[in-house]
Amino acid sequence: MNKNIGKFFFRYRNILGPLLLILALLLEQPSYPLGRSDLNIAFDVAGVIIALMGQALRIVTIGYEYIERGGKNRQVYASKLIQGGVFAHCRNPLYVGNILMAVGFAFIVHSYAFHLIVVPFIIFVYGSIVAAEEDFLRNKFGEEYNQYCRRVNRWLPRWKGWSSSIAEMRFNWSRVLVKEYNTFFLLILALMTSKLWSEFRIIGAAALPAIEFFLVGLVGWLVLYILVRSLKKTGVVKG
Repeated sequence: MNKNIGKFFFRYRNILGPLLLILALLLEQPSYPLGRSDLNIAFDVAGVIIALMGQALRIVTIGYEYIERGGKNRQVYASKLIQGGVFAHCRNPLYVGNILMAVGFAFIVHSYAFHLIVVPFIIFVYGSIVAAEEDFLRNKFGEEYNQYCRRVNRWLPRWKGWSSSIAEMRFNWSRVLVKEYNTFFLLILALMTSKLWSEFRIIGAAALPAIEFFLVGLVGWLVLYILVRSLKKTGVVKG
């Protein structure tokens, strides 16, 4: 992977996912998996489970150990090399979580554009970003980082020794709420929107819920989102 491409993607990584999702939904005609409507529910359930696994991995990661590799001034940055919590078992757990979310969406949308273009591109994006981050970390931390790489997988988590890794750590729910509420609320909204849109494209208006049900769900979602956001902005909950 090219580190320079990774630096570019890093700057715009927060908007690439939503843009690609919207593009795939608009350009491609969804279909039932393998052309069989009876498999639809099974694929939807699998998609939701995989996407929520990705979200759960992100929550566990942030709850136990927060990193600055989220960047500084939209550039790759880290003041210290984080090796605790989930990072003792996987070097890029947040990106693995994002990729799992994308795979989950692929199961729900049933779109060839998503399967063949969006998911591979997302994997390419994160692979490039990781190349840029690894170059930065290796230059800054040298042999310490090389030893960390030899000990911990880049992508596939190895959970052996997990209980020992968190034995003296405390899970920080406040930090999870402050740092992850946007991702969580957008994930739920995107899952529902993807499902409704794909069903609408396949069978038409009959797939849409009653307007009263839709409005109640949307208003409830917005109220909860605004509540959580206000708790963060007013400092009632601190990360």
